[in-house]
Amino acid sequence: MSLNVLAVASECFPIIKTGGLADVVGALPGALAAHDVRITTMLPGYPSVMAALGNARSARNLPDLFGGPARLIRGDVAGLDIIGIDAPHLFGRAGSPYLMPDGRDWPDNGLRFAGLAAAAAAVAQDGLRGSRFDVVHTHDWQAGLTSAYLRFSARPVPSLFTIHNLAFQGQFPAGFFGRLGLPPEAFGTAGLEYFGTVGYLKAGLWFADAISTVSPSYAAEIRTPMAGMGLDGLLRGRAGALHGVLNGLDTEEWNPATDTHLPARFDAERLPARTANKAALQAGFGLEQDTRAPLFAYVGRLAWQKGVDLLLEAIPAIFAAGGQLAILGSGDVGLTERCLGAAGANPGRIGTRIAFDEGLARMVYGGADAMLVPSRFEPCGLAQLCALRYGALPIVARVGGLADTVVDANDAALSQGWGTGFICPPDSPELLGAAILRAGDLYRQPARWQALQENAMAQDVSWAASAARYAMIYRGLAGG
Repeated sequence: MSLNVLAVASECFPIIKTGGLADVVGALPGALAAHDVRITTMLPGYPSVMAALGNARSARNLPDLFGGPARLIRGDVAGLDIIGIDAPHLFGRAGSPYLMPDGRDWPDNGLRFAGLAAAAAAVAQDGLRGSRFDVVHTHDWQAGLTSAYLRFSARPVPSLFTIHNLAFQGQFPAGFFGRLGLPPEAFGTAGLEYFGTVGYLKAGLWFADAISTVSPSYAAEIRTPMAGMGLDGLLRGRAGALHGVLNGLDTEEWNPATDTHLPARFDAERLPARTANKAALQAGFGLEQDTRAPLFAYVGRLAWQKGVDLLLEAIPAIFAAGGQLAILGSGDVGLTERCLGAAGANPGRIGTRIAFDEGLARMVYGGADAMLVPSRFEPCGLAQLCALRYGALPIVARVGGLADTVVDANDAALSQGWGTGFICPPDSPELLGAAILRAGDLYRQPARWQALQENAMAQDVSWAASAARYAMIYRGLAGG
């Protein structure tokens, strides 16, 4: 049967992006179309969203959305069916969707994303100019209240809540609850209350009809005290409703054979073309032009979760392997200073660019020999999927989706012609260094290295299998 799904999220590629959440929300509609599922995506009306919608039609007025009137604007953006919430008092702010220019959270983020959830629940219940929705799919804490509003509405619609990262929970003071318009019984242990605060992510976990997260291993890990972030008990209690559905890539968007950000485009049959990309990458990061040196790279947030401090402590192993290091990212001030300091102390061997630059990231994937992903925990990770797709062998920690997507090139795997990268235990610079040295040894064996690259690029990192899983979940919810 055909299904109409309302997706609710705080960002969506290519309209607004700060991380992997946007890539997932932007890719799912196209992937699910093959399963007779039509997705309409609701986004806050940030300036970039309203600009993308342009002269799209007004679909509904909301007289008072937490302090001011709002309009819902619906239109097609880059092939996506988008509903934008035109509420300047909540979303009409340039820059980050979440942060003030000084890097602190907007003090009214609780109201802003309650507005997203309340608008979504209203549309889910009443439809929108001829569109009726069978299922609501909400993403991360910013949309977590949607399921609570639906549960206490006159016409509940079944909902799926997806956890992209359990570490970000959306917690606000208990006194904030009275401003949300929910009945008193919604605030309690069996509800929004979370260690004396209002928990938006907890609302999604408690009130949604089904829960998913972005890899099978992470779905298991978050049911343990070690990775459950205080919510493991709730998640164990809801284990029957919890699905681990691996993220994928839009393989048309992420395609080294057509990627215009690369000086030389290539595929698995034209791997020597990567040499030109490596040379351009070395030049761009101020590294010595040396084809013999394995070029290791990191792309992502400069954050403790991502293990950037572990990477910096493993620099001696990179040098012992005869390698170079390129770092692209932004984030924690202390880690930023350490990355810049490492580059300053090792000119020609380490290059650091502090930026969120998707075009440059494509260059890194297309030119680096190996990508470092040493996360302490990782729900899924897209960096290793991009690395596989672009033939940059991933060196990853054995956590979450990293463990689900990379096959370690150990001796047993190599003897069978297997292996797509290198895996090490998490939270250990010494063991990360050992994996780097293994990679360096294989890099000096060109035939074996190329075979691993071909294995990596042969992996199916698309949404094909996972889209089928989501379609199955939606149909289960729509069927009651």
